[in-house]
Amino acid sequence: MALKVLIVEDDPNISQLLQLYLEKEGYETCAAADGGKGVSLFQEQAPNLVLLDIMLPVMDGWAVCKKIRESSNVPIIMMTAKGETMDKVNGLEMGADDYIVKPFEMKEVLARIHAVLRRYDSGEVPEKKLAFDKLVINMDSYELLVDGKRVDTPPKEMELLFHLASFPNRVFTRNQLLDEVWGFDYFGDSRTVDVHIKRLREKLEGVSDKWSLKTVWGVGYKFELLS
Repeated sequence: MALKVLIVEDDPNISQLLQLYLEKEGYETCAAADGGKGVSLFQEQAPNLVLLDIMLPVMDGWAVCKKIRESSNVPIIMMTAKGETMDKVNGLEMGADDYIVKPFEMKEVLARIHAVLRRYDSGEVPEKKLAFDKLVINMDSYELLVDGKRVDTPPKEMELLFHLASFPNRVFTRNQLLDEVWGFDYFGDSRTVDVHIKRLREKLEGVSDKWSLKTVWGVGYKFELLS
């Protein structure tokens, strides 16, 4: 039986494009053009995943996310526009599982859907806390525990480490990290990423032989899980 995705998006072009690609991938889709209809369709259709825009008529994406979370733990991926960095934070705090920034490529949307659904299929409860050997990244309290000890870490370093560690072994370019951690409204130099990685390495170097913050020369960085 095909998995069903609810798309709540008021731009008809984006909504139709998402439906087209998702149905081509074998998903069933249903779509709403405002937040109120989105909540109604969610209750009627019981989808397996929700793609939820933030700027919506009737009810915004935050209100829709909050309403869904009152009765369901279904995966929610928020869609945010350029420059809405705080929207990402607010969406995750309200219970969203992931976010994607417009304009996006469909292959990225599909990859994020697959990743979120895999976490649910494996029985994992999505949370804002990641644990590895001698490392705990807790985004609820913005606390980093290294070998059992709390290490003071600036928020942006925490967000960068959490983002990398949320996708183990996936390589991110510096520009991807600037877009996804700092936001499209960040106009700084890509070397900012290098500086933050260097500071994180100073805190994490040699702590465990089970994972590593690795440079992929000529490409970017990844949080590598070692055998």
